[in-house]
Amino acid sequence: MIDDPDFLPLVLIDLLGLAGIIVWHLQGRQRPTARLIVQLLFFTGMTALLALNAISPHQLVASEADGLAAFVAKSARVLWWTHLAWAIIGLMNIYLALKRRPREAHLLQDLIVAIAYSGVALSILGFVFGAPVGTLVATSGVVAVILGLALQNTLGDVFSGIALTLGRSYAIGDWIVLSDGTEGRVIETNWRSTNLVSGAHNLVVLPNSLLAKLSLTNLSRPDETHWISQTVRIAATQSPLASEKALRAMLKSCEEIVRDPAPLVALKTIDALAIEAELQFCVASPARHIAARNEVLDRLYRACDAEGLALAPPFALIPPAPAPRQSYPSTAPRESPARGFRPDRTT
Repeated sequence: MIDDPDFLPLVLIDLLGLAGIIVWHLQGRQRPTARLIVQLLFFTGMTALLALNAISPHQLVASEADGLAAFVAKSARVLWWTHLAWAIIGLMNIYLALKRRPREAHLLQDLIVAIAYSGVALSILGFVFGAPVGTLVATSGVVAVILGLALQNTLGDVFSGIALTLGRSYAIGDWIVLSDGTEGRVIETNWRSTNLVSGAHNLVVLPNSLLAKLSLTNLSRPDETHWISQTVRIAATQSPLASEKALRAMLKSCEEIVRDPAPLVALKTIDALAIEAELQFCVASPARHIAARNEVLDRLYRACDAEGLALAPPFALIPPAPAPRQSYPSTAPRESPARGFRPDRTT
């Protein structure tokens, strides 16, 4: 039977498919590009044999229905569909690597892999083995409903993760701030949660369903620069213009602040005791805002001696002005004027 000209291409496809699997495993995971080249070469060779011999990968002919011919024909088609799935997955991984996103959200990769394998499995069952795919899909739908009711919270995290990944409001490496005050750099997104590393170098695990309900600010877009504002009260011992120049010189001497854009000093209010100013400065990364704020406060303390500045007390510590004294009418009873003595008329 091997000498049969209609049977020989199927044998060659089987040999190419098995050889591709062996070489693919020998490449190892450390060489993804070499693996993809191997997958594409063997898949191209198998596809060329199918096309040149007019063999359909999704339909068996009458001569392939029984015996060894059926086994060889079905195995050749199973190997072709398997190599097709591997080629799709390999192209997806190389695409992410060329886009310099080797740590792209694992959820998106896992989703593409699951779709590829599910499609290939259904194709093999329906086209190669002739199984009733419609009945299988209907049965799996009933099972999916039962599992969905039992795993509502988990499925909520899964679908929320898919929505967040496809929406691309953030990516791996972005620094985000949530409306509840949580902030950190995104290091991983999986089926269940999104993991952040906070400024204190702590791991924060957020369920995807909770993250989808909160408003989010991405501090890494359009770039990593981040503005910080700090309000200070300077004693009104010199003019506002002189205080503003001294504060600006103090900001320019800070090493944690970027030079472009330049820091700003905005004078807000003035009274008899203090000039209130807002210091606005930019840092290269949101992770540096604590160090930058600490340096600004330290430089401000030093400038109080070098530049003639003085810190004013906060409003809570300023004693209230004494109330003016007022004179009130006396409340003591007045004595009635002395009356003349009236003798008793009976005497």
